[in-house]
Amino acid sequence: MSFNFEIKLKRENKVYYENDMLLGCVQFQCGAETKHEGIILYLEGVVNLQLSSKTVGLFDAFYNSVKPINLLQNNLELSAPGKLSAGRSEFHFELPLVCRKEPRILYETYHGVFINVNYQLQCTVKRNFLGKSMTKIQQFCVQYKPTGLSENSLRAVPFSLSPDSLQKNASAKERLSMPRFLITGRLDRSESCVTMPITGSIMVQHTEAAIKSIDMQLVRVETCGCDEGYSKDATEIQTIQIADGNVLPKLELPIYMVLPRLFTCPTLLTKNFKIEFELNLVVVFKEDYTVSENFKIVFKRSAGPLPSKMTTAGRCPIEYGS
Repeated sequence: MSFNFEIKLKRENKVYYENDMLLGCVQFQCGAETKHEGIILYLEGVVNLQLSSKTVGLFDAFYNSVKPINLLQNNLELSAPGKLSAGRSEFHFELPLVCRKEPRILYETYHGVFINVNYQLQCTVKRNFLGKSMTKIQQFCVQYKPTGLSENSLRAVPFSLSPDSLQKNASAKERLSMPRFLITGRLDRSESCVTMPITGSIMVQHTEAAIKSIDMQLVRVETCGCDEGYSKDATEIQTIQIADGNVLPKLELPIYMVLPRLFTCPTLLTKNFKIEFELNLVVVFKEDYTVSENFKIVFKRSAGPLPSKMTTAGRCPIEYGS
């Protein structure tokens, strides 16, 4: 006889902190009395590491350093072999969110390209050899408790783009073809809370060549490996357009980037892997000449109000005539 069941958590947002108690129940809905061979609930938290295709085969040491890291591993027998009565029935559970072995800490939930930190509950209903076991999975999020940002992190980070600042790594041919321009601006802080937008401003002081667009790109830098060798890959998370078309000189343009929830997390540096973040400011001229500036940024989970001066900043790209 068929039946349905689902895992329900007490917290609707499914967000938990380390040392919290995971409370919930498994609800069954049966059309008739149903026999089973046991109901088991599994709790799992794991860090999955993956090497990029360009690295596989280069270092044998990698294969030991990219094994999954178990943060949570527990199981609970909800019911011994028996029968489920017709109608609805519930099995309640309580499971502590505690990492009892190395690294003895629960990392934040994170979905990346080469690194994933996942937490989930899996309920399995065992049946006899004629019936296939049934399984349901419920994922949940783990977050760090908010902390304060340091005073140094609240200072603005000024920047300036010009041929002089970019010619250090340019060839002689590139220097001759490079248009004259000066672009200045600032990021409001070097450390940012993952629940708050990245803010700042940019201003074109002057330019010989017309500008096609100005973009801000958020990049994840994922490192997997150990002392014997490592794989480091940078991939794009999202790009926002700050301006489309030629920009009027001396006009201050706001920078306002909202961070995606699951694709970012507080900056994480461990023995076997690292999760870091960078910003790329990309200016494309109409001759398809491109210049960029890179910023390293540290993400934290902190509590604090959104700066009032940025509440109305940049809701959409600003368009200009050529």
